Amino acid sequence: MKNQYNKTVTACFVGFVVQAIVNNFVPLLFLTFQKTYDIPLSQITLLVTFNFGVQLLVDLLSVGFVDRIGYRASMVAAHVMAAAGLVFLTILPEVFPSPFAGILTAVTVYAVGGGLLEVLVSPVMEACPSDNKEKAMSMLHSFYCWGHVGVVLFSSLFFRVFGIENWKIMAVVWALVPVCNAVVFTRVPIAPLLQEGEQGLRMKDLFQMKLFWILMIMMICAGASEQAVSQWASTFAEKGLGISKTAGDLAGPMAFAVLMGASRAFYGKYGDRINLNRFMIYSSCLCILSYLGVALLPLPQLSLICCALCGLSVGIMWPGTFSKAAAALPRGGTAMFALLALGGDLGCSGGPTLVGIVSSALGDNLKMGILAGTVFPVLLLAGILYSRKS
Repeated sequence: MKNQYNKTVTACFVGFVVQAIVNNFVPLLFLTFQKTYDIPLSQITLLVTFNFGVQLLVDLLSVGFVDRIGYRASMVAAHVMAAAGLVFLTILPEVFPSPFAGILTAVTVYAVGGGLLEVLVSPVMEACPSDNKEKAMSMLHSFYCWGHVGVVLFSSLFFRVFGIENWKIMAVVWALVPVCNAVVFTRVPIAPLLQEGEQGLRMKDLFQMKLFWILMIMMICAGASEQAVSQWASTFAEKGLGISKTAGDLAGPMAFAVLMGASRAFYGKYGDRINLNRFMIYSSCLCILSYLGVALLPLPQLSLICCALCGLSVGIMWPGTFSKAAAALPRGGTAMFALLALGGDLGCSGGPTLVGIVSSALGDNLKMGILAGTVFPVLLLAGILYSRKS
């Protein structure tokens, strides 16, 4: 990779850490919000839905303005919004008549930043000169996992040492990360997505391509395969093993995130020696087996191991689908990356929802919900096999 773009690549890595901060810091404070501001848990759960809902909307709307204002301005704005939302979190609950309205406003602001980052970071990284773009993309997406792990570990350590009542200090500390990266993005070189004179495909053009719809379904299934198990892993650990929530979070989501990051980092390092299609096929097969293991194995300890293995199996799915799309549709441009991000977010919300609905319908049987979720890696595998022939 050309030396002048090394700083751009590093800034992209940090951009995904910022997205991890945006998505994973506030959930650590849900019980604190409930106790401090006397907010019902039913309202607090809306914060997650609202966060991802705003990000979905930004994914869609970004097609209309990112190319107009440029990637640099959009990237700086994304980081500023993420930082502002985290800072507002420490101010607005006391300023607004309703603390919940203040928190919701802060979440809205940083969700705009998070949604923009999801659309922007991958294409900016893809545009950087590289000998193996699939390796670079996989390594990039591993930083979301390391960011997730870091947010949980450092925040938990801070709360343990200084007390959860000082959470506002931690929020400001996390806000410094996007502030610093915004400054970096005002200076680093950003390569154009398309060659000079080339025109990017419009949404209308993409919608007429069968291959795009296959890739879109793959992206939905990648997000769903990832989150359908991840979101329920802590519940599995607590209910199945009878351990505390802290231990459940470490044994469930944390193990999932670490192995998912390890999978992406592995391909990021050795991807030049590994065929991407083959790696994605094997990963999809392991994902299917993991889902079946979670659902059908009788011992909760074995089910939990399968949850962790699921993290290992889904690591390549999201970045791999991005890489396949960039290679197959090189003129896809902003519209393609934004729509794929939208598909991934739809999967992230739809996967856990399907598991929850099926589980509730069958008497809160989480194992049967996970079994129903097996449809996602199966469809993803079918998409990989089909796109390989296209």
